[in-house]
Amino acid sequence: MQLHELRPTTPNKSKKRVGRGGKRGKTSGRGTKGQKARAGHRIRPDIREQLKKLPKLRGYQQKSIQTKPFAVNVGTLERVFSAGETVSLATLSSHGLVRSGRKILPVKILSGGDISKKLVIVGCAVSKAARVKIEAAGGAIQ
Repeated sequence: MQLHELRPTTPNKSKKRVGRGGKRGKTSGRGTKGQKARAGHRIRPDIREQLKKLPKLRGYQQKSIQTKPFAVNVGTLERVFSAGETVSLATLSSHGLVRSGRKILPVKILSGGDISKKLVIVGCAVSKAARVKIEAAGGAIQ
């Protein structure tokens, strides 16, 4: 007996292929009726399911309630205020530089522009470069 003379003892029988349409496949693995059974179905996830996939925030989240301070440049203070005036949240809102709604945002004075007037700044955050410019002009920060 040679290798090319070997024959299998049982005939090859192909398995029934289910799920490819036709009569024997019935619902082709899609269950019965409805949107999910149709061709090209795509059900977009509801917003609740999208939110479930987000990581849960545990404990006190400081970043979630922080708000950015309202920025006011030194050049704007030079233009609006006169020499010797006090700059505070109240005076900034009265001059229309800061929104005066129900919630007054914190204010930070930045170094954009130049200043030559002597101003006193009270209750506002000041950047390092702005502090140098204000103190060089003879102003004070409290």
